[in-house]
Parts: sequence; structure tokens; C-alpha cells
Amino acid sequence: MFGTTKAFSGFSVNDLEAARAFYGETLGIRVTEEHGLLTLHIAGDRPILVYPKPDHAPATYTVLNFPVDDIEKTVDELVARGVRFERYPQLEADERGIFRGGGPLIAWFTDPAGNVLSVLQEN
Repeated sequence: MFGTTKAFSGFSVNDLEAARAFYGETLGIRVTEEHGLLTLHIAGDRPILVYPKPDHAPATYTVLNFPVDDIEKTVDELVARGVRFERYPQLEADERGIFRGGGPLIAWFTDPAGNVLSVLQEN
């Protein structure tokens, strides 16, 4: 039934202007706004809807994963842009915040609304 539709995902934030600045300026993603909603245009121009929600609660899971070629370089660049990487007690990370305990190398951070994002290196 939905095999040929162009589906997209979305998530909420509590401050649309902070989200626009973070995704557009800090992360360098093309962001557009229409009808009070943001659209993130990621690689392949796959849209992701970001919408304001007055009673927003941050997602407790990773809402966006960004595959990268060099996770250490990417983490360093994001830290220089003011991004702080998360540390989870059950997942031991290195000094940069990169988890190397199996699977892809991965480091988690949050947007201004507290939604969890990651950068990961698969090889």
C-alpha cells in the first residue's frame, strides 16, 4: 500500500528558532520553513519535519543518525562548534565521547530540545 510513497519522518522541539540555528548553522543542514514548521533537507534531499510542540518531551532514543567517514574528525569539528557529546553509564566511551564497544563507532549528542542525535562510522 505505501511501497511507492515518499515517506518522511519528523520530531518535535520546544523552540523552533533554536532548532533552526542548531540544524542550519551548527550542523550545516539546509533548513526551510513553511507554515510554522521546519524541514531539514538531508543528503538525497530526504525531508525531515521538525515541528513545535508546547509540551515537548525529548525523544529517549536516537532520532537522527549521521554516517561519517571519519568520526574523530567529525566529533572534533562539532565540539569546536559548541556541541557537547553525551556519556551514558552503560556504554563506556573514550575521551571524545566515542563508543567503541562493538558495532559501528558512534557518538551521541543532543539538539537544543534534548532530542538525541548521533554520528557514526561504519567501517
